[in-house]
Amino acid sequence: MPEPAAAQDKRVAIEARGIVKEFGQGPSALRALDNVSVSIRENEFFTLLGPSGCGKTTLLRMIAGFEFPTEGAILLHGEDIAGLPPFKRPINTVFQSYALFPHLTVWENVAFGLQMLGRPKAEIDRRVGEMLKLVRMEELAQRRTDQISGGQGQRVALARALAPAPKVLLLDEPLSALDYKLRKEMQIELKRMQHETGITFVFVTHDQEEALTMSDRIAVMSKGKVLQIGSPWDIYDKPADRFVADFIGETNLLTGAILGIEQGVARVRLTSGVEIAATVAEGLVPRAEVTVVVRPEHARAVPGGGGQLSGLVENVVYFGTDTHIHIKLDGGELFMVRQQNSRTQSCGFAVGDRAGIEIASDAAQVLRD
Repeated sequence: MPEPAAAQDKRVAIEARGIVKEFGQGPSALRALDNVSVSIRENEFFTLLGPSGCGKTTLLRMIAGFEFPTEGAILLHGEDIAGLPPFKRPINTVFQSYALFPHLTVWENVAFGLQMLGRPKAEIDRRVGEMLKLVRMEELAQRRTDQISGGQGQRVALARALAPAPKVLLLDEPLSALDYKLRKEMQIELKRMQHETGITFVFVTHDQEEALTMSDRIAVMSKGKVLQIGSPWDIYDKPADRFVADFIGETNLLTGAILGIEQGVARVRLTSGVEIAATVAEGLVPRAEVTVVVRPEHARAVPGGGGQLSGLVENVVYFGTDTHIHIKLDGGELFMVRQQNSRTQSCGFAVGDRAGIEIASDAAQVLRD
């Protein structure tokens, strides 16, 4: 889905143009980034998402100045900064390890960067106070950082990085060391801080839920390439290809053949012989044999075998808020339906039951393999 014109008009803060990064030389050279182009807007929470080894951290390090491109350019507000060292870029980084000084207090850690920049004492005092208030650490200002928790340490690292008011803040999986509950809390806090400061955040993660929760836009990466850029809704509900659909959340992938396309809707005959309707993304020219994606919450299980698809229930998994019903289709493929739970009754299915699957007219989508 095209982005609104208002969104397209926003100024670009960081732009990567045709970035290639190779480690090593000759036949054994490893291409970590393969012609990557990304535009990140001012005041945007932008996430680089992908599995380990996809190139997301390499791209982040290139923006920071810790790596230099083999080919291509890195621009900050239109100026090429690819050759500038890190200390000459108005960009700060929060690392996975936080890299705090354990012998210094929280206040001293936050003040350190400002002192190195030679800022006046009055400005340092004011700015440190503002940052500690932003991250809600005022009461622990005089405590050493080896005496605080992991979540508190993460807040101090953020305050230290934000104190010099960088134009861009880079975050390299800063939540990965936190437990699940604290990680969820910090997701909300990070988004709040980005909104309050107005600084462009570039966030690296392999966690799909993290990316969907916090981001204005997401770039999904695989094997050194950017496969799709879009809002969380675009990435989840309108995936461009099989990798994006499979990597983002849970999904059902069905194989079939296109019988015809009319007004952006294809008739697809699945391997089981059943025909269903599936939307075709604008600009996509599908092959005769295609993969169709259906999200589990966009289908409904019905008793007895009605609906477009049918099969036998293989497993029923209760998750509190919803139940996952795993069905082996008559054609042999597996299909999962996510059904919201009711306080007054169970999901109505047991292992071995025959079930049908109803798919809404706009729920299935043809993918680019």
